Amino acid sequence: MTDTLHGPLNRGTDEEESLDAETERLARLIRAHTPHDGVCDPIIPGLHLGRFSRTDTVVNTFYSPSLFIVAQGAKAVTVGQDVYPFGKSQMLMLPLALPITLQTTLASPSEPFLGIRLDLDPLRIAELALKAYPRGLPPVPGRSSGYVADADYGLVAAARRLVKCLLHPGDAEWIAPLVMDEILIRILRSPVGVRVAEIGFADSGVQRMAKAIAWIRDNFSQPMKVAELAELVHMSESSFHEHFKSVTSMSPLQYQKALRLHEARRLMAAGSMDATTACRLVGYVSTSQFSRDYSRFFGSPPRSDVARLRQTARTPDG
Repeated sequence: MTDTLHGPLNRGTDEEESLDAETERLARLIRAHTPHDGVCDPIIPGLHLGRFSRTDTVVNTFYSPSLFIVAQGAKAVTVGQDVYPFGKSQMLMLPLALPITLQTTLASPSEPFLGIRLDLDPLRIAELALKAYPRGLPPVPGRSSGYVADADYGLVAAARRLVKCLLHPGDAEWIAPLVMDEILIRILRSPVGVRVAEIGFADSGVQRMAKAIAWIRDNFSQPMKVAELAELVHMSESSFHEHFKSVTSMSPLQYQKALRLHEARRLMAAGSMDATTACRLVGYVSTSQFSRDYSRFFGSPPRSDVARLRQTARTPDG
């Protein structure tokens, strides 16, 4: 199941032309700051720029709560069983820290995929959401692991001004945080606004799941009992399991497994650690089970996958 939310359907021709022109200006700025394929983390905290010219690469990674905005090309993000395709002038919001699979679906060397990703700060969202929803959050009709919506001119223009701050160090330090706030305010007022606001409200279902996820991430190598996690967030076991799966598209045990595999991969790719040592450190008892799970999750056995990762890291144009 995916959740796609659209903005106004009767957008005028002038507005569409302005949005297209602003999106193209954003694309040019991103391209200027990304000379090679891959993800660039510039000096503005929470801002990540992406450029990809090939569609045959699948990336398994782990992201904190995030907002994606596409300036050129298209991607598909898979979370558990949910697939979210999104393209030019669209945004994707992920409300929780999730293991995801990314695939560029529209790109070429002459017209690469270009986009930005912003880390969503729950504390800042909480402060701004109190102003956007002074009477509290309205009921949320169902939840999902991600939300796709059309971006409007104001949001794309703010994203462009944020990237433009990279041209001047003083702007990156002083102006960028103000533009970040503007972007948060705009998405709080967008079709995904209530879903974004839930990230910051302590008693919301999303925030309860975030608390459970934080425990899993801090203790991923330890045995986990779902009943104890449910108690931690003051929910019945059945209700917790239902809420967890609705916002992550996986069960708590599947989430823990994904987290263990990502950490094992990081340990092996970062140094000379072998699969046997890595699998023990992340909580696996059986090396053979670890190898089977790893191959299913990442598409190849640990040894060949890590060798490919190291080769890609040595090649700037990856």
